[in-house]
Amino acid sequence: MPNKAFKIYYLSETAVTVEFGQQIAEELLNAVNSLNLLLHQQPFPGFNTTVPAYSTLTVFYDPVIVIKSDLPGAGCFAKVSGYLDDLKFQKKTAKPAGGDTITIPVCYGGGFGPDLEEVADSHHIGIAEVIKLHSAATYKVYMIGFVPGFAYLGGMDERLATPRKATPRKLVPAGAVGIAGQQTGIYPLDTPGGWQIIGQTPLKMFDRDRGQPSLLKAGDMVVFKAIDIQEFNELLAG
Repeated sequence: MPNKAFKIYYLSETAVTVEFGQQIAEELLNAVNSLNLLLHQQPFPGFNTTVPAYSTLTVFYDPVIVIKSDLPGAGCFAKVSGYLDDLKFQKKTAKPAGGDTITIPVCYGGGFGPDLEEVADSHHIGIAEVIKLHSAATYKVYMIGFVPGFAYLGGMDERLATPRKATPRKLVPAGAVGIAGQQTGIYPLDTPGGWQIIGQTPLKMFDRDRGQPSLLKAGDMVVFKAIDIQEFNELLAG
């Protein structure tokens, strides 16, 4: 993997966090994914799992196994951080699997997008322009989090960047498409939330009965397709 500098922070007695930076950037995401891949290929004694994010990788481990291991260092943090620091200089033996490109139909505005007009007004553009800009981009799934299946998407046009709502809603419906800062995302479940809701998809983003419960996974590419209410209802019924 590239010799990408990172910092390692103590998180708890069972975890450390590796930080590559503090921005939303594909370069950092690639570095996170490379280290994640290497770690799963070459796990240290006591390794449990990882949680990748935009620019960090949190590594969980069993402290009893780590402390009894032959890894150099005094204490779990020293042992694990030393192993990770050495690992970054090694080359990958395989490349991360490429993501899929998935088209997400969205019915914008009206009852499906109660904040669409507010987003348009805040940027002094028309509603049609917001829809055009939002559906013209190709997005990358940076991570899944917040609730199961919630995909954080990068690549949104900067002209649509809008802060979260000052007061979150008590309930945002499953399928709601929202904007928060420079990100866009899709709520997979009915849940409270403070994102600016501009539309809704009829697709089921999370289904525990599916082989892969989350429709999207990190690394996938997403394209939004604007649809009308009739198409929405037909897809929902189908």
